Amino acid sequence: MSDAGSQHRICHIELDEKSIIRRNADIDHERRVAIFDLLEKNHYEPVEDLPGQYQGPFKVRLRMEDNRLAMIVRTEADQELTTILLPLSILRKTIKEYFQICDSYFAAIKSASPRQIETIDMARRSLHNEGSEILLDRLAEKVKIDFHTARRLFTLICVLQIR
Repeated sequence: MSDAGSQHRICHIELDEKSIIRRNADIDHERRVAIFDLLEKNHYEPVEDLPGQYQGPFKVRLRMEDNRLAMIVRTEADQELTTILLPLSILRKTIKEYFQICDSYFAAIKSASPRQIETIDMARRSLHNEGSEILLDRLAEKVKIDFHTARRLFTLICVLQIR
């Protein structure tokens, strides 16, 4: 994993506000935590040669384009470098199941036993890990990221997918 001094990292990330369909306090909290954690520790290294052989750090903007994730990659000085497109069809089932288990988790917090909450939370984390692994695999030919970065990106993709 890269630290704050590494070139191969995201130094700024944002979600396209027009791509966010639904907002509430829980969603905004998850978005803020994922962004904070991502910026604290990440590894992000585009595979293709970038203009000027730029190595990083990178500013990344996430948005939805026709059921695809678009990662607009810029220099630290805000010069556009490339756009990485990722069809989300491969993640759709995992995201749907993740939303369902999250709904169960939030409902369980109100009335379930600690053991039931823990069981649901384990399933929730397992689905989150599954989505992160799929993301790692699908992005491998376009950008090198570590598992921690994939987990945070998966969270942010989910924020863009909430209906």
